[in-house]
Amino acid sequence: MTRTNSFTLPHGLIVSCQALEDEPLHGPQFMAAMAHAAEMGGAVGIRANSPVDIAAIRQMTKLPIIGLYKIHTDGSPVYITPDCEAAEQISRAGCDIIAIDATPFPRRNGVTLQQLIDFIHTDLKKPVMADCSCEQDAALAESFGADIVSTTLAGYTAHGRPAMDGPDLEFLAALVARMRVPVVAEGRFDDPAQVTRGFEIGAAAIVVGGAITRPQEITRRFVRAVPSR
Repeated sequence: MTRTNSFTLPHGLIVSCQALEDEPLHGPQFMAAMAHAAEMGGAVGIRANSPVDIAAIRQMTKLPIIGLYKIHTDGSPVYITPDCEAAEQISRAGCDIIAIDATPFPRRNGVTLQQLIDFIHTDLKKPVMADCSCEQDAALAESFGADIVSTTLAGYTAHGRPAMDGPDLEFLAALVARMRVPVVAEGRFDDPAQVTRGFEIGAAAIVVGGAITRPQEITRRFVRAVPSR
């Protein structure tokens, strides 16, 4: 087991700047602008997907970038940086931390979770954020040397924590109590009060995405508040 000890996870709000292909703000120029806006607003870090978006954001900000590469593969539910090639591409693009899926499912090209973490540490010299769906995921990733664990996948996998409307603060509390590495909270944080509560529980940092960076979702929230005539 090895860990990367030459980094410090910033304490504060990390903004996830991601847009799917069918969203109006899809494209590296928009994500770079969103990251710049997040930095102006006080974010301490950026989470971003794909080499092209990460490279554009790297040109726009000096904030730490948590990079990931979403690649969907037939026969595997693992899509967040599923193998060494994906990790290498986002490392070259300029990310500072590499986020990976830490669920126990088979992944692309037959690489194991242990092998992927070792490759990122040894070959890429980058710290690893393990995106987890349950305590078992987090414990295994920590034992393999993950530098950070996060609640990112809670409620999004068949074997992990159940889905819920808001952030899984119970899961966050369990990880804070159990893990020796920093715990990042992510997933369905829609309100500043939820962020406050997450830090009270002990999160090292909190990632907020759609509530900040998806204007169509923000608009829908306000539209739902409009009374019918």
